[in-house]
Amino acid sequence: MKYFLIAGEASGDLHASNLMAALKEQDAEADFRFLGGDLMQAVGGTLVKHYREMAFMGFIPVLLNLRTILRNMKACQEEIRSYKPDVVILIDYPGFNLKIAKFVKTQLGLPVYYYISPKIWAWKQYRIKDFRRYVDRMFCILPFEVEFFRKLDYPVDYVGNPSVDSVAYYKEEQAAQPDTFRMDELLDERPILALLAGSRRQEIKENLPTMLEVAAAYPTHQPVIAGAPGLEPEFYKQYIGEANVRIVFGKTYPLLQHSDAALVTSGTATLETALFRVPQAVCYYVPAGRLASFIFRNFFHTKYISLVNLIAGREVVQELFGARFSRRQIDEELGRILNDSTYRDHMLEGYDEIIRLLGKPGASRRTATLIYQSLKH
Repeated sequence: MKYFLIAGEASGDLHASNLMAALKEQDAEADFRFLGGDLMQAVGGTLVKHYREMAFMGFIPVLLNLRTILRNMKACQEEIRSYKPDVVILIDYPGFNLKIAKFVKTQLGLPVYYYISPKIWAWKQYRIKDFRRYVDRMFCILPFEVEFFRKLDYPVDYVGNPSVDSVAYYKEEQAAQPDTFRMDELLDERPILALLAGSRRQEIKENLPTMLEVAAAYPTHQPVIAGAPGLEPEFYKQYIGEANVRIVFGKTYPLLQHSDAALVTSGTATLETALFRVPQAVCYYVPAGRLASFIFRNFFHTKYISLVNLIAGREVVQELFGARFSRRQIDEELGRILNDSTYRDHMLEGYDEIIRLLGKPGASRRTATLIYQSLKH
C-alpha cells in the first residue's frame, strides 16, 4: 500500500519513523512519501519536504512566514494528489494538518488517519468539528483522551504511549552494555541533579538561568544539563559561565537513569522523567506570570500543564509556572524532593500509578496493525 505521512516537527519525525517501521513489518509492499525529517528518511521512502522548512510556531512567526506556509501547503496538496496514496496519516501539528485533512477528504475522498491527537482537551475544543468531518480515525497516546473524546461523541483508539516504548527499548539495550556514563562524562560520585530546560532556544534562555541558580544552592549534588538536539555547547556557555556544570548531548536517557532528582520544563520530558522514576519539579517560565496564571485558570479546559499530572488526573508533581515560577519556590520544592523521604516516596507512588495507566510498550506496532487491517478490509 501507499502511505503519505505529515510530521511537522522533531517529535513527530521520531513517532512517524517508528510507525513507518512498524507498518513495514505489517505490509511488505509499504511505500512511503512524507513531509518529515531525517528519522523518517532513514526508514525509507520519499522525503517531499523537511520539517525544518515548516516549523513555524506562535502568532508572529506564522504571520511573518505566511507565504512560505501557504506555499508548503499547496505543494503538499499537489504531492498527495499526484501520489494517490491509500491513506494520509497525520502526526500532531494541527494548524497545518487539519487544513490538509479538509483538502484530502473534500477534494480527493481519501482516508485520513490521525496519530497523536492535538491537545484540544487543553484548548481549541472547537476543532472537534474538523475531526468529525475530515478524520476517519484517531489513534491517541494518552489514556484520558479516550474519555474526553467519548464525551464529545467521537470514538478514538488508545494505542499506548511512544515514550513507554522508547524508555523500555533503552532499558533493554542498556542492560546488555557496560555502564560507563559517569566515566564518559567526567562526572564525580555526587548524586546527579538533571536539568532539562527545554529544546528551543527561547525556552532555555528563560528557564535555565533560574535552574542553575537553584542548583548552585545544593553543592551535595552535581547539576548536569541535557543538551537539546541541534544546539551547540557554546549556546549553553553564556548561561553557565565559569560554573562547574556538565552538558550532555544525545544522552538524556542515560542522564535520567543516573539522576537523583530533576528540574524539568513542561512537555514529554516530564513523562520520560517519571518513567525513569526520578523525582522532579516542573519549572516553566512564561512572560507576565500572574496574567498567564489567570488565563490558564479561567480559559483553559485542564487543571494541569505537565503530562505527569494530566495522566494521573491529580497533582503528582509541582507545576511551578506562571506566577509560581521563582527561584524561591523552585528552591523550596527541590529541597523537599531531596530531603523529605516521605515526600519522594509519595511522588514515586504516583509515578507507578501513571506507568500502570499507560500500559505496556507497543504503541507503534498497535497503531500500524489497526491502520493496515482497516485498510485491507
